[in-house]
Amino acid sequence: MPIEYEKEGHIATFTINNPEVLNALSPAAVAEWTDELIDFRDDKNLWVGIITGAGERAFSTGLDLRSAGPSGEGGGRESRPAPQETLVRGLKLWKPLIAAINGYALGGGLEIALACDIRIAADTAQLGLTEVTLGLMPGWGGTQRLPRIIPFGMAAEMMIMGKRITAQEALDIRLVHEVVPLQDLMAKAKERAEKICESAPRAVAGVKEAMIRGESMTLEEGLALESEIGGKVVASKDFAEGRKAFMEKRKPEYKGE
Repeated sequence: MPIEYEKEGHIATFTINNPEVLNALSPAAVAEWTDELIDFRDDKNLWVGIITGAGERAFSTGLDLRSAGPSGEGGGRESRPAPQETLVRGLKLWKPLIAAINGYALGGGLEIALACDIRIAADTAQLGLTEVTLGLMPGWGGTQRLPRIIPFGMAAEMMIMGKRITAQEALDIRLVHEVVPLQDLMAKAKERAEKICESAPRAVAGVKEAMIRGESMTLEEGLALESEIGGKVVASKDFAEGRKAFMEKRKPEYKGE
């Protein structure tokens, strides 16, 4: 299986499993993963996702160029091409995602991490959008997401020079949120996921949706969007439970309703 999809309580874990080629993904693997992400999106019992790579060497190096077509977008020898809407482009997924970066996150691998909301890196990880060194340019959202996360000049340097940076350098520029020893990586990712699960999932998803959709809006439009989504959250059973638990001075029992 190119992507191992595991469910444990309210947490889903996606492990990119092709360590022989540094967890590169064929178009068919991207298609399979998209099916799993849609299942994750639609499963009301799953509230948070973690993405990592198999083995210790790589998180992912993106598209497996051996299976890609001449354009670098897929459609080569694979019988099933990559779908039009994926994690990195077009798939509407408001549940939070945590990237547990266990090694090389290069090219499309870093772009997968950029599509996540929280990034934790092992201290041995290396990150970079290195496509120009292969005659390509970032095509999974890197040119758009990286300058929105780190200063524009730093993003330009990384992409134009095809520069790799260490996990510590990534932390210094706030590209990742935390750096930990490799052996602690998944425990730290699950710790954050469990903390997120203590809050109402509809409220958490509402925050993510408002932030992402509002990014391209004017302030006035964004405030209207916030009110629209917030109204739905306030009308939820989870908000009623949260308010009741607050009054009763107990821990709320959220159900995602």
